[in-house]
Amino acid sequence: MPPPRPSSVPARRGPDDGPTAAVPVAERRGSICGVESVRAEMVAGVLSLAVEVGDVVEAGQTLLLLESMKMEIPVVPEGPGRVSRVAVSPGDVVQEGDLLVVLDEG
Repeated sequence: MPPPRPSSVPARRGPDDGPTAAVPVAERRGSICGVESVRAEMVAGVLSLAVEVGDVVEAGQTLLLLESMKMEIPVVPEGPGRVSRVAVSPGDVVQEGDLLVVLDEG
């Protein structure tokens, strides 16, 4: 019998990702100490960016558009903030869980 699957996986870490944490499998967007890391929920191509570093955004505002299986998928934050990092560019292909945008309290 195989071992049980973990309920969370380690966050993918980069030099500027902030504090180390585990990201729950069911929810790839997280808020840690006033920072929201917006992550890809599926394999997709980055179609376009609607924000750049320094922009102030509201909850529900489109940050970028992903394209998967000929569908455009808007990526929106759960809360307001200031864009502190954009980790992708148009034309990039992202995997589930990849970091897209980081928002700080704004």
